Amino acid sequence: MHAGQGETMNKSEARIPRDPQPGSLKHWREALPEERMAHLVKDAARTFSRSLQARLKEHDVLYGHWTFLRILWQTDGLTQRQLSEQAGVAEPTTFSALKTMETLGYLTRQKLPDNRKQVRVFLTPKGVALRTALVPGAIEVNRIALAGISQEDIAATRRTLLAMIENLAADDLVAPRNGRDPAPGNFSEE
Repeated sequence: MHAGQGETMNKSEARIPRDPQPGSLKHWREALPEERMAHLVKDAARTFSRSLQARLKEHDVLYGHWTFLRILWQTDGLTQRQLSEQAGVAEPTTFSALKTMETLGYLTRQKLPDNRKQVRVFLTPKGVALRTALVPGAIEVNRIALAGISQEDIAATRRTLLAMIENLAADDLVAPRNGRDPAPGNFSEE
């Protein structure tokens, strides 16, 4: 029962506003200015992902395959290790995804005669053709997300996010000197 409906609040309850459901739009609009940036970035990334997943699903493409396809559309013939590093995922995860993608006919994995240990990944015509089907959906997600936002604000947001990534990458480099393990993943320039 809410106050005013026959129940009274004590003084401490009156001072503590009830937060809207975390992750809801109302929550972020009413969040305190001190709300951690990481939460905003995470929720923004999550909503981007959900929107893109819905569009990929229309073409029966798994969200986990999207990153690998994007990389291979740019640079076909990478080794599994290079692909894993560029995707920022562990090699076993890459191996599993590539195995499934090979079964779906998106790519082939080949050992080259000059180095039988390295497995290189090449898109099939089906994998190449997915670009034409999937990229418009990704462009649409970005268009929707940026609707009504000025070019100046978009540029400022981009600069800010890049600066945050650079700051955290620099922090990761000094982590061992500060007694911390480096963060998992890849912060390197590509």
